[in-house]
Amino acid sequence: MSDFDDDASDLEESPFFVQSLAKGLSVITAMGTQHSQVSLADVARATSLTRATARRLVLTLERLGYVRGTDGLYSLTPKVLELGFSFLGSTSIPEAAQPHLEALSRSVGESTSASLLDGTDIVYVARVSARRTVSLSIDIGTRLPAYATAMGRVLLAALPDRELNEMLAGLTLRQLTERTIRSKDALHAEIDRVREQGWAMVDQEALEIGLLSIAAPVSRAGRVVAAINISSSANRVAAVDLVAEFRAPLLATARAVSAELEHRDLR
Repeated sequence: MSDFDDDASDLEESPFFVQSLAKGLSVITAMGTQHSQVSLADVARATSLTRATARRLVLTLERLGYVRGTDGLYSLTPKVLELGFSFLGSTSIPEAAQPHLEALSRSVGESTSASLLDGTDIVYVARVSARRTVSLSIDIGTRLPAYATAMGRVLLAALPDRELNEMLAGLTLRQLTERTIRSKDALHAEIDRVREQGWAMVDQEALEIGLLSIAAPVSRAGRVVAAINISSSANRVAAVDLVAEFRAPLLATARAVSAELEHRDLR
């Protein structure tokens, strides 16, 4: 068990841990992974709660407007988005990055994005989608496994060795495409390469064959806080050309976003 697990266990046993809040959030998370309406039994099964507890939590969320129920089936309402927008409003990263991503997208003619690391995933917090990019649905709030994405590897490379090693030890590498990296040793070697060169490139490893991505870190006060990328299609550009054509403008944009964040902190 890691120190993190010990801390989590201690917190759950402390008088400051609100079990009902934790359970309510687990219900929202579980319902958010479904693409259709779910029953109370489905919620109870997904959260490992009793059906009675799941019912109380779902009905409470319904009363608050976060859940909608019809004929015994339940789904989240758009009000849940307020929780995410509250986070986006609390950080200046999306606001600082968006105009620079728009300029970069216009310059290179490809989609651009910004993301943060959340556990073993990246979460998209800003995006500019080019129409000609491969047909891939990525929106603000989309989560992808960090190990298989260029932005994720940039963010993993910024972690202290101990934290990175603990994360990799508990990681399961899923084969997202036929090109997805297969071993933890190979992943660690790739992260070391990213640390050395200061950027990452992924060739058709995440989501679908045909998607290429190059990413760079965004820093604040000397610490990597986000990553930005340019994504393209293998039908339009080879991996080696992606690096040759897009690395310089990407790195320049990353520096610009980092400078923007520093400027905002000085206001």
